[in-house]
Amino acid sequence: MQESVRDYYGETLSSSNDLQTNACCDQVPPGWLKPILASLHDEVISRYYGCGLVAPALLEGTRILDLGCGSGRDVYVLSALAGEHGEVVGVDMTPEQLEVARRHQDFHRDAFGYARSNVTFLEGEIEHLDRLDLADNSFDVVVSNCVVNLSPDKEAVLREVWRVLKQGGELYFSDVYADRRVDARLAADPVLYGECLSGALYWHDFLDLARLCGFRDPRLVESRPITVENPEIQARFGQTRFYSATYRLFKLPDLESVCEDYGQAVIYQGSIARHEHAFLLDGHHLFETGKVVPVCGNTWRMLADTRFRDHFRFIGDFSRHFGIFPDCGTPMPFAQNSADSAAGGCC
Repeated sequence: MQESVRDYYGETLSSSNDLQTNACCDQVPPGWLKPILASLHDEVISRYYGCGLVAPALLEGTRILDLGCGSGRDVYVLSALAGEHGEVVGVDMTPEQLEVARRHQDFHRDAFGYARSNVTFLEGEIEHLDRLDLADNSFDVVVSNCVVNLSPDKEAVLREVWRVLKQGGELYFSDVYADRRVDARLAADPVLYGECLSGALYWHDFLDLARLCGFRDPRLVESRPITVENPEIQARFGQTRFYSATYRLFKLPDLESVCEDYGQAVIYQGSIARHEHAFLLDGHHLFETGKVVPVCGNTWRMLADTRFRDHFRFIGDFSRHFGIFPDCGTPMPFAQNSADSAAGGCC
């Protein structure tokens, strides 16, 4: 299947117009991101096949890894956000895509006004980052955009991400998920697989797999339904429904399996650029500037033990336990647009 995916994205597709469904189609970017996207080379944009936005807050000066970087669109966006003293490494197994990305490296260095390029592109498989000499605990942030579903060994991908992330680092990625397990017979179809559909995980299987690999409390940032818009392909999937979803997974070994209440609260100080009025951690946590927000122990750690620590005030500690945090858990994470419902408090 890896050879099939490599051929599909290297030879079958020459631009996003060649896709047979709209599964690998991006959402409308926020206003602050549009000037960066407008500065990118047209060829890089035309060979983009993502399904979400992978530009979390507070990337200045960080070291970022993009899994399945393709023609480099997200790498170059992250290059602008990380700044000249940050670094972005893109990994992809498709030579034709990497050729496009590398061809425009100097173009983007000049566009951003950097004395030197802060990006590197490596050819390899995202299941085997160790073969690319990517060291343990060496990245602040790992991103991926509609690529993990294409991997035949998703557990290997997540284990490698855990290995290369620094303590307190995060995997922030968008991908396609299904509301049930996809018929295994459909996974053998190279078109359905290449269109990011038949390789999509059932969302609950993804949560179990993430926890197995060390990410004990996956957080859904936002989601939206995917309309396949190809009647013949939709018919083959029957009643299966697909969603584009963005998750953030932190490398924090002390996280608990559920949200526990320690009587803690946080206050966002409004000090993150472009997020002066509020900061969105995930679909259930929108922290308005200056507001005291009760949080569970896991949310506390996601803020206190990561790059966000200096932007919050913390009330309480872990000395007293009050049981499970109220209203913890949701039976179907994609039932609504989680970002729209974010209002503070733990999930």
